[in-house]
Amino acid sequence: MRKYVLLVMALGALIAVSVVGIAAAAGGETPVTVKVGELEVTANGGFSPTALSKTKQTPIELKASGEVKEANGSHPPAARELIIEGDKNAEVHVKGIPTCTAGKLQATDTTTALKNCKSALIGEGLTTAQVAFAEQKPFNVPSKLLLFNGGEKGGKITWYAHAYFSNPINGALVTTVTITKHKSGRFGTLAVAKVPQLAGGSGSVISFNLNIKKSVAGVNPISAKCTDGKLKVHVEAKFEDGTKAATEIIRACTPKG
Repeated sequence: MRKYVLLVMALGALIAVSVVGIAAAAGGETPVTVKVGELEVTANGGFSPTALSKTKQTPIELKASGEVKEANGSHPPAARELIIEGDKNAEVHVKGIPTCTAGKLQATDTTTALKNCKSALIGEGLTTAQVAFAEQKPFNVPSKLLLFNGGEKGGKITWYAHAYFSNPINGALVTTVTITKHKSGRFGTLAVAKVPQLAGGSGSVISFNLNIKKSVAGVNPISAKCTDGKLKVHVEAKFEDGTKAATEIIRACTPKG
């Protein structure tokens, strides 16, 4: 079994919902390329502002991008689950933001998804999937990437990442992300993203860029404070072929006040 130790942004690229882990990527960071065996991952991301209060939560806008490929040109494995422990100094807020349901996003193209749930939109960007059918050369299919608020119930926050791929394949990929409180040393939140199969298991997300809004309906979806000059995230990914990947990332922030 191959074991990949990747950057958090790289893992996000594999499932196109790295939004949950972006809080670990400091603004101004240059792109980083990591090669493990034949796998090559280029990742970049940031948040603004990077100067944060030591004691009070500060609203932040998140940006992330990533790309993954096999150096030999073969098809990379698809991720099925991403588990993220988030820094206790970062928070997710959804109360007051309109909500959407998975049922309004399943089997919908981008236009219909926005028509059904535009008020719940908290982030958007682009993503590309690579599909490899038997006896055929892999091909890439682009899509708009949308992130919607699913609401909060019983202490659990739900987000939905939506992408619609078409020509020559057709279908919506809706990834469910659940976020709960998780007190474990440095960490304060636990996010789990479940990724359904794409193209009958023949597709893998290979690149993305995603921006998370600083304010939606007067609510700030993501905020953070900087108590000691850093934010920390632990990530584990599980892949279609049984591979597991884990890494811990620390990025700098500037405390003020």
